[in-house]
Amino acid sequence: MSDVVFTAKDLTKTYVSGETQVHALRGVNLEISAGEVVVLLGPSGSGKSTLLNIMGGLDHATSGELSFKDLRLTDLDDRGLTSYRRRHVGFVFQFYNLIPSLTAYENVALVTEIADDPMRPEEALALVGLEPRMHHFPAQLSGGEQQRVAIARAIAKRPEVLLCDEPTGALDSRTGVRVIDALMKVNAELGTTTVIITHNAIIQEVAHRVLFFSDGQISKAVTNEARRAVAELQW
Repeated sequence: MSDVVFTAKDLTKTYVSGETQVHALRGVNLEISAGEVVVLLGPSGSGKSTLLNIMGGLDHATSGELSFKDLRLTDLDDRGLTSYRRRHVGFVFQFYNLIPSLTAYENVALVTEIADDPMRPEEALALVGLEPRMHHFPAQLSGGEQQRVAIARAIAKRPEVLLCDEPTGALDSRTGVRVIDALMKVNAELGTTTVIITHNAIIQEVAHRVLFFSDGQISKAVTNEARRAVAELQW
C-alpha cells in the first residue's frame, strides 16, 4: 500500500448561508494509499461527509489542494469532476437508492452499460454473495441484501476508489456485519481503496487506519497493527 491515491493539503470547506458561515473543514491534511481501508469516525457535523463528498467529486473545496494520484481535483470544474467520478469512484450510501422496478441484475447492469471495462452484473453480484438473488426485485430483498446490491452496483465499473457513507446505518448488527464483510471482500479481491464513514466505532477494527474527526479537522490518526476479522464483529 505504498502508492498514494489521495493527498490533501490544507483543505477547507466553508458553507455560507446569508450572513452565517459554517466551517465544515478547517485545513485537513492526509494521504490515503492504494488498497487501504480507512474508517472515518467522529460526531455529526465534524466534517466526515464533507471530506468524502470532495474526495468523490460531488463538491468543491473552498481552499487548499486535493489530488487523486496526479490529478488535482481542486482544479477541476463540474464537467471534469463528473468525468473523474465516472471513471474512478464508486459510492455506497446509507440508503440504497435502487430502482424498484428493476431486478438486482438490472440495477447493476445500468452501471455496466456506461463503464469502460465493467464486470458482468452476475460477477459483481457473486462477489457480494447475491448471485442466487439476482433476478429478485428490491422489494423481495432484505435491507442487507439491498445494500449488497448497491455495493455490487458501485463496484461493477471496477472503480479504484469506493467511498461509503454510513453503509450500515440502517441495518441491524447481523446484517451490518454481512455488508462490512462484502466491502472487505471487495477490498481484498479487487484492491479497491475503501473509505468508510461510520458512527459505529466497532467497525474501525477491520480498517488499516482510522481517522478521528472533530470540528472540521483530523484530531487523531490510528494505524491498526492487527486488523480484526469481520466474523468477530458484534454490536
